[in-house]
Amino acid sequence: MRVHNRLVTTTMKHCLAGLFLFGTFLQALAQCTARTSEFQLKGDYLIGGLFDIHHSNVSVYHDRPEFTDCSSQPFILSSYRRFQMMRFAVEEINNSTNILPNVSLGYEIFDQCSDTQNFPEMFNLISNNGLIQPWDEPLKNLSKVIAVVGSSTSTETRTVAPLFMMNLIPMVSFYGASSSVFSRKKNFPSFLRTVHLNKDVIEVIVKILQHFNWRWVAVLNVDDDYGNDGRTLFINMIKDTEICLAYTKALDSKTDYTPVFKQMQAQRIRIIIVLAPEWTAEALIKAAIQLKIKDKVWIAADAWSLNKKLPKEKGIKSIGTVLGVSQPVVTIPGFSDFIYSSKSQNHCENSEQERFCNQVCSCSNMSAEDIIAADPSFSFPVYSAVYAIAHALHNTLQCGSGGCNGNITVYPHMVLAQLRKSNFTLLNRSIAFDENGDPKHGSYSIVFWNHGGDAEKVGFYHYDPLLHFCINNSKIQWYTTGEVPTSQCSQECSEGYSKMYDGIHKCCFKCEICPNGTYVNSTEDPYKCINCKETEWSAEGSTSCSLRVVEYIPFTDSGAIVIMVGACTLMGLTLAMSVLFAINYNTPVVRSAGGPMCFLILGCLSLCSLSVFFYFGKPTTSFCILRFLPFLLFYTVCLACFVVRSFQIVCIFKIAAKFPKLHSWWMKYHGQWLVITVAFLTQALLLLISYSLVPSKPYNETVWSRDKIILGCDINLKALSGPLVLLLSLCSLCFTFSYMGKDLPKNYNEAKAITFCLLLLILTWIIFSTVYVLYRGKYIPTLKALAVLSSLYSFLLFYFLPKCYIIIFQSQKNTQQYFQSLIQNYTKTICQ
Repeated sequence: MRVHNRLVTTTMKHCLAGLFLFGTFLQALAQCTARTSEFQLKGDYLIGGLFDIHHSNVSVYHDRPEFTDCSSQPFILSSYRRFQMMRFAVEEINNSTNILPNVSLGYEIFDQCSDTQNFPEMFNLISNNGLIQPWDEPLKNLSKVIAVVGSSTSTETRTVAPLFMMNLIPMVSFYGASSSVFSRKKNFPSFLRTVHLNKDVIEVIVKILQHFNWRWVAVLNVDDDYGNDGRTLFINMIKDTEICLAYTKALDSKTDYTPVFKQMQAQRIRIIIVLAPEWTAEALIKAAIQLKIKDKVWIAADAWSLNKKLPKEKGIKSIGTVLGVSQPVVTIPGFSDFIYSSKSQNHCENSEQERFCNQVCSCSNMSAEDIIAADPSFSFPVYSAVYAIAHALHNTLQCGSGGCNGNITVYPHMVLAQLRKSNFTLLNRSIAFDENGDPKHGSYSIVFWNHGGDAEKVGFYHYDPLLHFCINNSKIQWYTTGEVPTSQCSQECSEGYSKMYDGIHKCCFKCEICPNGTYVNSTEDPYKCINCKETEWSAEGSTSCSLRVVEYIPFTDSGAIVIMVGACTLMGLTLAMSVLFAINYNTPVVRSAGGPMCFLILGCLSLCSLSVFFYFGKPTTSFCILRFLPFLLFYTVCLACFVVRSFQIVCIFKIAAKFPKLHSWWMKYHGQWLVITVAFLTQALLLLISYSLVPSKPYNETVWSRDKIILGCDINLKALSGPLVLLLSLCSLCFTFSYMGKDLPKNYNEAKAITFCLLLLILTWIIFSTVYVLYRGKYIPTLKALAVLSSLYSFLLFYFLPKCYIIIFQSQKNTQQYFQSLIQNYTKTICQ
């Protein structure tokens, strides 16, 4: 809505200024049509023409309305060639019997050299007999022309188009009016064009950048509707690509190119896209040559890519390589003959009084060869624009092979209706418009300025029926002598490295290697190191993950077999010792070892050894529970027995005499069995609570080894804190009581044996804990099983085995008399 309002405001301003000029110059216009020139041709129906044969590139401030004399401005040869192309097309149609038979076309062409100061000719075109008809007289012919060909640039078109849009006078543009704003039919209902939009040119340029993998580019655009629209389209089109716009600058006649090139040199930009008309491009390239700019790739838009002067400019080779996007050059039969014939008539040498306002050409020194050899860009769009209007008029007049219907009064809006329906073939090319008045079909050529000074075709881009893009790289002679130049803010990261933004541009980044356990997928997201799954692994700097090797200790492992044999041996030894103790049950050695308590200890040691077998094989929930439950439960009973046994030994020799009541209570209520039962039940209850709240379950160890999954069991130390505290408490009490009996009789000192066993037990688990902190590999279950087996063997070998040795090999010490003598000697010692 804001754009529309600005457009209306601008239009009103231009209209008011034009009305001032119109009043001033109306009389002059009437005087300027005395005789026919190249700019005028009488006919049954007139077509208007707006060409920038001259161009005013300097904006001058005026304090009063002034008229711009175009003939005093710089001459544009390529525009003059297009001007001649319109004249030729009209003459060719008039000489044809296939289109508009017996109907002649005429034209009224003006030199539109200024963007905002050429209103008199606009009023001339929309007037009829010097008058502009009001809207309330619809039956009168509102305009002398049925359609207009032009104008040249987007800014010129945007300035004058509303004057034609008011009465729906068709305006068919052929050159620089490629801004996307003209596709808005709400604002420009009668505007059509035979030239493709900026969007299409930008699309081809982006394709070229992607083809050569150029990502760090600059855009220099003329500071007008055409250039600014092209820059905006380019920015929007590269949003989802890897291309970055490193620098952009709007150019005009006052631009100082020195800081522009310095900035691009500082940013190491090698690719320069120039969206500008030929006069701006000429100033830019000449400045680059003068400033000795080197090693660049220039991408020319279609407005100057076929320029004939610049490729032959001295020093042009030093600035680098020039590529361009151009309209396809179409050879139009008969045009050269028309130019030779036209120039022979020497229209431009009329006397002063024969001149027409902005219908004067300073071209008397132009030869036919110069015109024919000029930049052919947009010649076919001019040719097809005239033919499109002629075909529309042909259909409006209901022409046939016998002639046209002369009873039909033709109004511009009728021609517009037929123009929108255009669908014909011209020189083997389809001419048709879409709903926005833009061409449906077409293509672009991709050119290269070779060392011979010519624009050589090296590729193409077709729009219809399918998009097709092709460049022949071998035809391009790069300034890098063979290799395609590169243009990147940052060098591409090596495999396995992720990008990290360095600044505001996505093309500027640092490379960081992806750590272990991560990988980078450059096609999906080059800026992120993705974590591998738990079942996968990757080395540093990886682009994918590999499956981890699953490891656990099988039953067939040699270490597992040795430990399981050791466990079986332990059970065999406990059974043998139980039989031996049962046979010698009433002997002093068995009685001093604990009597019936020995069988409980040996049985619990055997039951503890069962847990060893569950450390091997693939862990399951039941295996994980049985690894710890038998050992914690029955080893508690063993320790409780040794606590009681240590206490009894100390009690007999030290406490009984001092505390006789405590000793009698202990004996009366079988205190030893009471302590053992309480310890067993407490531990069983604690284990039940622990495994109910947090049951032990299989666990995958993935931290220790990056390429392996080590199957183990998850131990929740918080949940097992109760059973472990009880076990440690019993161990501490046992060690305390046994240490108190360190000075008891030498041959009757089970306390020393218990102390030694406990020291071995503590040492075993200290060693295991140290190893567990330093190593978390595959063999941890083996080490745990070894620690458990060592804990069991410490009591079996150093407490029970010496007693078996006495029973078997030193029977003389296994007598009542021997033990009595030891006790008597110890009693005498402590009494002295």
